[in-house]
Amino acid sequence: MAYSASFRTSAEIGRGEASPLIEARDIRLSLGRPPRRVDILHGIDLRVDAGDSVALLGASGSGKSSLLAVLAGLERPSSGSVRVADQDFTALDEDGLAVARRGRIGIEVPAYYLHPHHYGRLKDLLGAALVAEPSNLVHDLKLVKSAAEIALIREAARIADQAMEACVAAFRPNRTELEVAGAVYQTLLTAGSGLPASTINLVSGERLGFSHGAPTLRRIRRGDGGNVELGAAYKRYTATLGRQLSLDPPPARIREIHDIVRAAGDAMIAEIRPGAPAVRPHAAAKRVIAEAGYDRYRIHTSGYGIAPGVPPASGEPLNLFGGSPYTLEAGMMVSVEPPIFIPEERIGARIIDNVLITETGAERLTRWGRELIVINE
Repeated sequence: MAYSASFRTSAEIGRGEASPLIEARDIRLSLGRPPRRVDILHGIDLRVDAGDSVALLGASGSGKSSLLAVLAGLERPSSGSVRVADQDFTALDEDGLAVARRGRIGIEVPAYYLHPHHYGRLKDLLGAALVAEPSNLVHDLKLVKSAAEIALIREAARIADQAMEACVAAFRPNRTELEVAGAVYQTLLTAGSGLPASTINLVSGERLGFSHGAPTLRRIRRGDGGNVELGAAYKRYTATLGRQLSLDPPPARIREIHDIVRAAGDAMIAEIRPGAPAVRPHAAAKRVIAEAGYDRYRIHTSGYGIAPGVPPASGEPLNLFGGSPYTLEAGMMVSVEPPIFIPEERIGARIIDNVLITETGAERLTRWGRELIVINE
């Protein structure tokens, strides 16, 4: 299979005679000589204007990489022309192509895997040739999930439900937090989850004021509260789930902040729908918490996009928080988790659900209710 197509972008329609950033005309590429010649590209026409996002889709061996190599000046076409930023690549010799390639360079700056010192050295090395840092380009293209991806996410959510069952069953007097976490991980792995991109957050008793506390050797006692955030990763597609626990009926203070957090999350879910600015669900949660007098203790994002999980995180650039530039679309998956943590009182509450944005609103993916889980033994 090989490409033979004419591409049109949204920018091409209605921009009149504006110069394209990339323009390919009748690109043909053949390798070898008859009778063993392989024709890879057959008359490709392509126009990409500044600001466009274009994805090349096709089966393995259909010519995607070959077309990109031609557009980048790494492979000469057998015929046709390529212009990039008003420069005719097909008219340049090898030295000219080398100069053109190193004259305009963009880098993707990963959130976790590039040390600031190395980033600084790269910027100094590239100098004026560095023209862009489109670090969220691929992430943004993946925000809306396909039907196949959604099926994998649903399976991850099913496994997360099982892991929460194991957590509740293990949250008993004299068990350590680590033992409870061990029960969760055993269930995750035996149910088909891979290792989650983010480790479990699990706190109890006087540690309830920690928003991202790792499990410790602390032993659970009668009357303790607990908070857990766990994640399942099915073929790297992630679903997270968080609940508030109480061994015996909780104090009124814990019940109070839990119910405020639950109302804030419910308000968020009610505002999640296609076309809504990402700041709107956050504003709904913030309003509920602020009206209850706890805005200063809302010390974490209200939610974010959930991606295929690669350590150390499964979050996407889409953030449900003030200043977010994103607009929600059907097929996106986001977490809902507005919290209250009061460190001076050593208490806190957070409920975490993942929701799929549908054509009509939001679908919660796990089956656990959002109430405080009281364990009476």
